[in-house]
Amino acid sequence: MFDAAPSPGHDRRPLPPAQSPARGGPEPRTQAGTQEPRQQGARPGTARDPFFDNAKYLAIVLVALGHSWSAIKTDNRVLEGLYNVVYTFHMPAFIIISGYFSRSFDMRPDRLKRLITGVVVPYLLFQIAYSLFRRYAGHAGDPISLVSPYYLTWFLCALFIWRLTTPVWKLVRWPLPVALGIAMIGSVTRGIDDNLDLGRVLQFLPCFVLGLLLKPEHFALVRRRRVRILSVPVFAAALAIGWWSVPHVDGGWFYRQYSAQDLGAPWWTGPLMTLAVFGCAVLLTACFLSWVPGRRTWFTALGAGTLYGYLLHGFVVKTTVYTGGFDLARRHGAVGALAVTVLAAAAVTLLCTRPVQRVFRFAMEPKLEWAFKQDAAELARERQRKEPEREKAGAGV
Repeated sequence: MFDAAPSPGHDRRPLPPAQSPARGGPEPRTQAGTQEPRQQGARPGTARDPFFDNAKYLAIVLVALGHSWSAIKTDNRVLEGLYNVVYTFHMPAFIIISGYFSRSFDMRPDRLKRLITGVVVPYLLFQIAYSLFRRYAGHAGDPISLVSPYYLTWFLCALFIWRLTTPVWKLVRWPLPVALGIAMIGSVTRGIDDNLDLGRVLQFLPCFVLGLLLKPEHFALVRRRRVRILSVPVFAAALAIGWWSVPHVDGGWFYRQYSAQDLGAPWWTGPLMTLAVFGCAVLLTACFLSWVPGRRTWFTALGAGTLYGYLLHGFVVKTTVYTGGFDLARRHGAVGALAVTVLAAAAVTLLCTRPVQRVFRFAMEPKLEWAFKQDAAELARERQRKEPEREKAGAGV
């Protein structure tokens, strides 16, 4: 039943080649365990596709704006309506792209290693850093917990869980309906958000699964000129509905964090709102992507540093909160809101730059070679690659 094991040194069969992504699939990782997009038609690993870098940068700017507006939107219906619109799709867009570049994930050791170094380790470091920052800012009694994500760190916790479940979504017959069913269950389960922010993990899950199901032609479809034109009235309608929703809809629905009961609504509204918000998120994400440039721009290179901008801009926002900067902006009305918008966009842009990446790479993309066992097959392949070089050097070539 089992092949006999060969004697050491007598198996001369060539080692298995290193696996490479399938055509049209994700490319080598850049950060946080994500995959590096490439230009259409380019050879694997030769170039990044600027469209996805542009999309990630613009999405992270919207994330920073949303976090900044949350501190000044009170008594400003226009800003709060815009805030509701942005919160409908900015994280779904980011999560859909993350799912798209997680399509090749499996339980292969090298990919698990990247998941640990690019997601788990940054989560632990920034969870502790944000907790200490909060304690020294005046909340000395708050405990430091590694199972209760604080502020921005929930996304890393969620990404770790989602990516581990990727093989399951490749296996099931109807992945998106199943994910939506799980999200609806999460929307009626009280107290689920107490550990690992499972409320968000479950309610944002369909966005990740949708990303897993997408193909390059789907992104090409939303980038057509017709879709770009149609997105204008769609966004106009969204802004009008966002303005209307301020006094009529609890803003907690847009966070995808709480159960219907936690928001004071009947339990049956949870599944309905899950479907409604997901549909709006997909529609607005498609409209958003239709306006993302497909060419290289001045901010394309910043798309490789969005994890840095995401995790670091929270310190800027919280510092501004604790020092009263947002109170000052609120007193100046529209001028203050405009100043906050410009400064938030500038701050997150700066935090995505290469100098900042070099400084914080130890926390975002640690190597940690000492913590992992060496893959014997990979080491053998490396020796095979080096043998011709040594032979040439010995022959004086």
